[in-house]
Amino acid sequence: MPNPYRVVAALSTVALGLALAGCSGASAGGDVASINSQKITRTDFDSKLEQGPDGKRVLNQMVQGMLIDQYAADSHLQISDADVQKKEDDIKSKYPPGQFEQILKTQNLTEDDVKRILRQQLVVEKAVGANVHISDKEIADYIAKNHPTLDTAQQVRARHILVADRATADKVEGLLKAGGSFADLAKKYSTDPSSKDKGGELGFFIRGQMVPSFSAVAFSQKIGVISPPVKSPFGWHIIQVEEKKPAQIANMANSKDKVKEILTQQQDQQQIPQFLAELRRKATITIYDPALKDALPPLPPPSGAPAAGAPPAGNAPAAPASAAATK
Repeated sequence: MPNPYRVVAALSTVALGLALAGCSGASAGGDVASINSQKITRTDFDSKLEQGPDGKRVLNQMVQGMLIDQYAADSHLQISDADVQKKEDDIKSKYPPGQFEQILKTQNLTEDDVKRILRQQLVVEKAVGANVHISDKEIADYIAKNHPTLDTAQQVRARHILVADRATADKVEGLLKAGGSFADLAKKYSTDPSSKDKGGELGFFIRGQMVPSFSAVAFSQKIGVISPPVKSPFGWHIIQVEEKKPAQIANMANSKDKVKEILTQQQDQQQIPQFLAELRRKATITIYDPALKDALPPLPPPSGAPAAGAPPAGNAPAAPASAAATK
């Protein structure tokens, strides 16, 4: 997923990329496992086993999800429906229309599955986030070492109408200069399939992203002006520049929030695996199905990660931890 929102890689086992896979050979009836006396029933387990043979992975995901839900309940950590919807909307906004829904369909995920997964992800982010602290010195040091990736070149936002020949280009130029709608004429005349239905919009681009003849006009032309026809290997373009952004050298004033987000995500990715492992370490987990006894991966050694039994600041104390997990 794209940079503007925090995708916690360590939570990938319950993230949108998971495929709910299946298990063959497990015995019918009864419970599959219990986590702190809360059961995973055979019915619940089987309902997620429709797409493949990987039952152990599915059980691991279900155990982890249940542990997160229990932590939230014990810690009185609430995630609002509005926060879940905002996160889903943020994710959807990074995809072309309809693609997000297609991903869910191909992975056999319902809207309820998505909201449950995102709610669990937000619980973990909130639990770990209370222990993530980024200093101004860390941000300044990161900026000093990463100018090649943080500095931005001059950018232009433009739209165009691409046609096959000079005669059509001259005609379109005349219609535009007579007051015609750029968006309507793009839809009618443009041969660029990626932009014509968007009114010719190309978004922001830097020098070198477009062919030289196109870039030369786009970066020299004044905002709002309709260009004369411009020849390129693709045909003839009528170009209108809509906005320009100057080149920018990263500093604390213009890049602090962005870098803080990067560093926060890095700390999240370090702490979340240990947080999730600590949930397991403090839980009593019993797996009844012999075929699934080794479904849970070995726990990593303890580290300085925040204790899973400790709620984030502002929440009521967690319930006492139970006995060590049964592996």
